[in-house]
Amino acid sequence: MLSAVRTLAQKDLRVLLRDRRSAVILLAMPLIFVLVLGVALGEGFGEKPDDRLRVSLVKLDLGPTPVLAREAAALCFAGTGCGFDAALGGFALFAANRAVEPPLEPWVEAIVRDLSETAGIRLEIIADLPTAHELIRNGKRAAIVVFRPEFSEQISRCSFLASGINPFYRDGVNLNEIGVTLLRDETQLAAAGIIDQVIQVTLLRVILPWMIGRAFEKLSEPVFMSMLTDEVPGGKMLPPNIKSALGAGVQGALRRFFPKYNLTGKTWAALTKSEPKAGSSAGVTTYRDDGGGFLGRGAVRYQILVPSYTVMFAFFLVLSVGWLFVSERRQGTLKRLRAAPLSRAEILMGKLLPCFALSLGQGFFLLLMGRLVFGMKWGPEPLWLIPVVVSTSCAAMGLAMLVASVARTETQVAIYGTLLVLVLAGISGCLMPRELMTEAMKQISRLTPHAWALDAYSQLLLSSTPNLSIVMTSCGVLCGFGVGFLWLAWWLLRLD
Repeated sequence: MLSAVRTLAQKDLRVLLRDRRSAVILLAMPLIFVLVLGVALGEGFGEKPDDRLRVSLVKLDLGPTPVLAREAAALCFAGTGCGFDAALGGFALFAANRAVEPPLEPWVEAIVRDLSETAGIRLEIIADLPTAHELIRNGKRAAIVVFRPEFSEQISRCSFLASGINPFYRDGVNLNEIGVTLLRDETQLAAAGIIDQVIQVTLLRVILPWMIGRAFEKLSEPVFMSMLTDEVPGGKMLPPNIKSALGAGVQGALRRFFPKYNLTGKTWAALTKSEPKAGSSAGVTTYRDDGGGFLGRGAVRYQILVPSYTVMFAFFLVLSVGWLFVSERRQGTLKRLRAAPLSRAEILMGKLLPCFALSLGQGFFLLLMGRLVFGMKWGPEPLWLIPVVVSTSCAAMGLAMLVASVARTETQVAIYGTLLVLVLAGISGCLMPRELMTEAMKQISRLTPHAWALDAYSQLLLSSTPNLSIVMTSCGVLCGFGVGFLWLAWWLLRLD
């Protein structure tokens, strides 16, 4: 049995490889499609269009220095008479402070939270300053907000007190005063102005409650109470315990007098006693480079285009295998096979193996060319691409055998095969990203093997932490499609 199957497989494989038209379709055509679309499409390919405003940030903020650490540094380095003992004491104070007080969260994270909770905002994080300058220079972003390393330190110093920083001026927040730089594209000043206003509002929501809360906390401190009683006739004569109680009383009276506000709250939600608004924000995304050169090598769109057309053209086996069967029927080869001492299973297996080998070669070749020519990345789990290619080939092989068992003429192969391949590709998302489809259409696409293959490729090529259970499920479903198609081909195959 094995010898007969091997002989049939070798013969069909030689026939398939001699057909140069099929080789061009299976190997060159997908690369041509990817090349043309990769050059023509921009960075927004595969993203749902919406009316949200994109705000791009660069987070260089190092976080605030704890107060006691600043005092230790001042003790150690201020003045000219700082000796070894003072330096040692300063570093000891710094070490003790770091031991009892964990590092404070950078203030830029409060900005990110506020923006991410704001409806109508798409928040984008850019990794570094050179990338931001490049995006502005090329006109890809109207404005980018840069939070400099000293941002948290400057915000922590903002205060109504004489010793603090006053970050406000007529037009809002003085960005340079608090360690913020707004990079602008001079050709898109209107769009940059909108982003400037969005950042101004966010900074006001973050900074103002912080300053008000700190100011009202001061009301209960002995220093303020001493200043207050000094302004009242006879106040200097009040004992310290009365002054301390007076501070708490002032705060209590203010709470009762302004019941709609928590004047010691240091966030906008706490100050206004309101829950953060649940908006329709698109959340936080990370900027990904759109590639370089004429081809845009390494662009994210190739992570979508290459697997899409790899899957689509895998099912073009329908045409090659169909034409092979029709040719053998016309030449009488199938009748001779029927007369030979061969079972139906041996004949089907002999026809199946070369198709499977050809499909595997095509899949791995296209992924390799995607990496070498288009700079496509294979993701964090590249070995998992192997079962995806194998299971996709299994489904494609099964469908090819099914069509070949039904079609009787070259015309039928062309009509059945082309219509089937294009319709399935359109429904599944090979021609148009599934993210752009309606929910109903996404569910319908699950009826095609293509959609399951695209699910697996999306996890492996687009996600930084791929869900391997989805990949395994998709591979299992693809193998199920292959087995189902082969079972139908078994019953419909006619050797005459």
